[in-house]
Amino acid sequence: MIQRLGIVFGLWLWGFTVAVAGTALAPEARFSAPPNIVILFADDLGYGDVQSYGHPYIRTPHIDDLARNGQRWTDFYVAAPVCSPSRGALLTGRLPLRTGLYGRIIRVYFPNEPGGLPDAEVTLAEALRQRGYRTGMFGKWHLGDAPHALPTRHGFDEWLGVPYSNDMDWVGEPGFEELVAMSQRGDNQARDESFARRAQKYANPQEQDYATPLIKSQRLDDEFVDSVEQPTVQANLTKRYTEAAVEFIRRNRQQPFFVYLPYTMPHTPLFRSSDFVGKSIGGRYGDVVEEIDWSVGEIRKALRAAGIEDNTLVIFSSDNGPWLTMNEEGGRAGLLRDGKGTTFEGGMRVPTVFSWPGKLPPGVVSDIGSALDVFPTVMSLVGSDVATGVDGKDLTQTLFGEAPSPRNELAYYRAGVLYAYRLGPWKLHFVTEGAYGLPPERTEHDRPVLYNLHRDPSERFDVAEANPEIVAQIQTAVAKHKQRFTPASPLFDARLATGG
Repeated sequence: MIQRLGIVFGLWLWGFTVAVAGTALAPEARFSAPPNIVILFADDLGYGDVQSYGHPYIRTPHIDDLARNGQRWTDFYVAAPVCSPSRGALLTGRLPLRTGLYGRIIRVYFPNEPGGLPDAEVTLAEALRQRGYRTGMFGKWHLGDAPHALPTRHGFDEWLGVPYSNDMDWVGEPGFEELVAMSQRGDNQARDESFARRAQKYANPQEQDYATPLIKSQRLDDEFVDSVEQPTVQANLTKRYTEAAVEFIRRNRQQPFFVYLPYTMPHTPLFRSSDFVGKSIGGRYGDVVEEIDWSVGEIRKALRAAGIEDNTLVIFSSDNGPWLTMNEEGGRAGLLRDGKGTTFEGGMRVPTVFSWPGKLPPGVVSDIGSALDVFPTVMSLVGSDVATGVDGKDLTQTLFGEAPSPRNELAYYRAGVLYAYRLGPWKLHFVTEGAYGLPPERTEHDRPVLYNLHRDPSERFDVAEANPEIVAQIQTAVAKHKQRFTPASPLFDARLATGG
């Protein structure tokens, strides 16, 4: 574990060791009022970590009921296998390589980031706010912690949450800049000693080991009011996010609203409130996931109490796959291969449910969908063409059971490099690599590796030799994909050039 944690931070901190199709029926004809939008976004939750996706011990009755009475998507993906680029893609509908929200050396944003989400990018919150929606965010941001980069500067009327991952403010341990400096000057002993201490703290999380800040921010006309609680009690984060979101729903039930609830957990270190300690037979990880499930139930209860559940689209998903190097403290991707940080299915395919009682036909959908598609789909539902030019597809007709998904292709990027590409059921790997010190070693394949995901979702059997025509088709699709845009410079790496 200690050795792997050293590799985790070594690789994580220092990487060197469209036009949207319209719906068949106009939204104003389909709905009597603009729908409310609720996005519930877990952190590092694996494909196999909820009961409706196959976990035998973690009980998730509220998520499962959402799936049973809504739509459980089996082939839904995020745009990146780690936090910041994945979240940026969800909120903008644009690939990280297009927005610059990625890094070739630094993989996510860290504390004291001078940049953040570019002002030029239009977020889903901004687009909905322009159409009269109240917008509230309650949870983890991870797109910049400078004042100009906070959620209230990017379309949210109010925010309560943490600015980055809950393990990024260590007490008594070197910070980001110090670790980078250690790597640069070759001070391996001090770095390795810090990694060893961190490994022990991950395995036995204590509140006093972290100084995570909780920020409350409001937009009042053109002014911003920010306050910071640091450190905060991480055990209460899921409950506090939920309570704030419920109160927001109650206050704004008479007008259309957008609630974005990106949970801090089950990203490690794992904390849960006293009501959930020892509740799950799935251990501490199970406790954390079951508290998230409780939160889902509370949000649905608030919608019902306000009499607006039948006019609210609820989406539940995760930002990437499970952090496997955390052993029992991490999740699992079920039958999918690998996890967080990789472009295998377990790294980027995530459990995703859409629910809208009385509107969406319930069932299991095995068409391809992406978090990139949320922005254009939502904007289509509210009757706006603002989402033109994004990389996402409008899934409206698929959600209403009127047509197959318009998405038949998917690009798998890692650190700005195209590792794999999916076309229909076929997935072609150009580069394969594990994450955080886990195998397989990075391999650039002279002959790409091909899997049929419908027959082999665990990516075990290379069938490239028997299907040369499929390989050629995907290579042609990749060439067209790359012609669509010129990659932006990696924003996460910018602070290295400035020395900050």
